[in-house]
This record gives sequence, C-alpha cells and structure tokens, in this order.
Amino acid sequence: MRQQVLILFLVNSALDADVIGWSSYDGTGRTRPTTGDSDEPPYGTGLDALLDGWRLIQASQLIPPHPGHEYDTSFLKHEFIFEKLHQEEDAERA
Repeated sequence: MRQQVLILFLVNSALDADVIGWSSYDGTGRTRPTTGDSDEPPYGTGLDALLDGWRLIQASQLIPPHPGHEYDTSFLKHEFIFEKLHQEEDAERA
C-alpha cells in the first residue's frame, strides 16, 4: 500500500468552506509536489476532495481564542488531512 496525503486549510470549520491553503505529499512516487508550486488549490472545498475519493482522516480541534485575542493572526487553524491509498502494483505502473 502507498499513501497520498493532502492537507487543506479552510476558511472555517465546515468541509464545504473555501480552501485558503494546501500542501500535498505523494508516497506513490507518481508526482513530486512542492509548497507554492501552484496558485490554484487542488480543490475548491474539502467536500470537493471527498467527492473525488479522498478520505478524511483528521480535522483540527476547534479551540476558541482567549478573550481579547479574537482578531490576532497566527497559524491557519482549520486544517483537514485527507489520504488516498494505492496498491503497490498501481504505484509501480505509474
């Protein structure tokens, strides 16, 4: 089994929210994506990734900001991690 991983950062915690940041990793060796190699996200929303066969394996915990820090900027907090699994023979044919 080989794994592809897709990390999407969404505008909010809803899977149908717009993607604002992303990265991907390809354990099959088919592609070699790098950070910043595209101006367009691979999917418009997290739901679009699900509809294309990606499996959701983790969503970020929703933690409210401390009082007085509601408008501070920091890391992108609505992170969703997806995966696709490929059989070894599928990976070798690519």
